[in-house]
Amino acid sequence: MSATSGVPRSSKEKSYTQSRRRSQPSEGKIVMSTVPINAPAPEPAHRHLVRRTVEACNVAKEAAGAAAEGIATGSNALLNSLRQRERDLDALDVEIDSGVTTAITDVGPAEARQLLACMKFMIGLERIGDLLLSFANSAQAAGGRIDSEDVRDLTQMATILEKMLTDCGAAFSERDVSRALVVLRADAEMDRLRNLIFLRHIENPENVARQASLQVIFMTQSLERAGDHAKNLAEEVCHFVSGRTVRHVLMSYDKPVEQMFIDYLRRKDPQH
Repeated sequence: MSATSGVPRSSKEKSYTQSRRRSQPSEGKIVMSTVPINAPAPEPAHRHLVRRTVEACNVAKEAAGAAAEGIATGSNALLNSLRQRERDLDALDVEIDSGVTTAITDVGPAEARQLLACMKFMIGLERIGDLLLSFANSAQAAGGRIDSEDVRDLTQMATILEKMLTDCGAAFSERDVSRALVVLRADAEMDRLRNLIFLRHIENPENVARQASLQVIFMTQSLERAGDHAKNLAEEVCHFVSGRTVRHVLMSYDKPVEQMFIDYLRRKDPQH
């Protein structure tokens, strides 16, 4: 009997009520969906190795930035951080070397060329990490005895190296030859600063008493050699992307002075 109307329920009404109760979830219970969820596809091995190579470029770039700020501010904490970054680059070198050896047999010619470039990149980046650690050791050995002129020039060299490594990573990941050429041109400024410091400490034409000359020369050599390795990375990008040597790439990108002057006249007077 119904509590409200006193009218007995029919068998159809009872069946409908029971089916609704069974279809509704009980209070406090979580109903799991039966719709299948598609898991993301695993990253292909060669793409993973390329991504890790770009990450290694970032580690080296951060190390150069720490070297620049460390020598500028005299921060031992920043100089000490180069040891961990050198270890990180060593670990990435081992990982990428092992990964390329396995993955290169499962890819086509284009991917294989890129994987070989990853190995060459890591060789250069690992050496840059070693050189920056050597720079930090020499800086700490010198203590606060480095002249302000040397601090300024060494800071500038480390800052240029940081920019070179930033451009190397971008050129590699984006296959951008023009960005690689920026790195090649930056190496000339590294050489100029090295020569300036060497002139001050080795030839010393003003015959001025210099402090910590041995450590300053070692630091300068470390940064200049690191710049050479960054330049090699840029050359690898040029070869990897274009399939041509750096000399041929530069010939196609750099114009003779006469052509640059003609282009300047055309921009100045579009009627010619």
